[in-house]
Amino acid sequence: MSPHLEVLGPGAMTTVQDLGRFGAQALGVPVSGALDRDALRLANALVGNEAGMACLEIRLFGPTLRLRSDSVRVALTGTETAIELLGQESRTIAAGQSTTLKRGQEFRVSALRDTATAYLSVAGGFDLPEFLGSQSTYTPGGFGGLDGRPLAQGDTLPLSLACAPAGRDLKVQAAAEPHFQSTVRIVLGPQDDHFSEQGLATFLSKPYRVSDQMSRMGIRLLGEEVEHLAGHDIPSDGVVTGAIQVPGNGLPIILLADRQTTGGYPKIAAVISADLPSLARLRPGDEIRFQTVTVAEAEAARRDSEAQLKRMIDQLTAVGAVQIDPATLMQVNLISGVVSAAD
Repeated sequence: MSPHLEVLGPGAMTTVQDLGRFGAQALGVPVSGALDRDALRLANALVGNEAGMACLEIRLFGPTLRLRSDSVRVALTGTETAIELLGQESRTIAAGQSTTLKRGQEFRVSALRDTATAYLSVAGGFDLPEFLGSQSTYTPGGFGGLDGRPLAQGDTLPLSLACAPAGRDLKVQAAAEPHFQSTVRIVLGPQDDHFSEQGLATFLSKPYRVSDQMSRMGIRLLGEEVEHLAGHDIPSDGVVTGAIQVPGNGLPIILLADRQTTGGYPKIAAVISADLPSLARLRPGDEIRFQTVTVAEAEAARRDSEAQLKRMIDQLTAVGAVQIDPATLMQVNLISGVVSAAD
């Protein structure tokens, strides 16, 4: 039988996601892909994959899996929850660290305590077909990933490699994983002129709470209503990931990776690309506020976030390797109790 992962338990909403499919929005097909692209790229780096390879995107709580190949290297990112190895070799593997598993090993990712989204990478990726250049699952359309749907009990996930590649397991340096920030930066528009001055002031000054109506398509927020200036309908036009629509009830909706490609509600603002990963970490009940920035500031923030991710990947270290800080070493007295040989 070909190498695969057997799904013993699927988790809440576990799908195959890569960086998305591009060039098909004119056909009504969204980019889709990972909600937290930084965490996906970091997960791939830990197992030696190319940055955009497909991983398992885990929402709220993860799957229980059994390895049906000689070996595999896996890593979990985007959370502080550990991988739990089950059976006789019961132990935990910290997030942000790869580990190599053997045939028959069972493992799981339990409830995500600190975030809503995490990523499980496997060295070599999944042996799944691409649709429009991507393996990403788009559940509203029923394509991509594993039959266009979340994992189900009894599924088999085909692996591209029967054995883990040679090399040592890697880990992220301590405290390098990103965390959710409650202030979300935005650029106003393109239809911010469809809202009254009071409506804009409310949107920018009041906190909003994440409702339980959240999915890969979007997040409905609860809080004070944003007042429209003259109606809440516009001719449908294009929308982007991170666009914030305000329908007739005045409560904002943040559009995510599986959002529609066009929409007929006015868009008061868009979340800057550097803060999109934070949206993936939101859980029902979390509170956020919005802060306006300029386009130039948004571009600078994206450059900074890319540089931070690059540093994290460049500084990955082998598991078990001894880290020596030369600056600290120079401050330590390594010689004590010296006596004279003549005495």
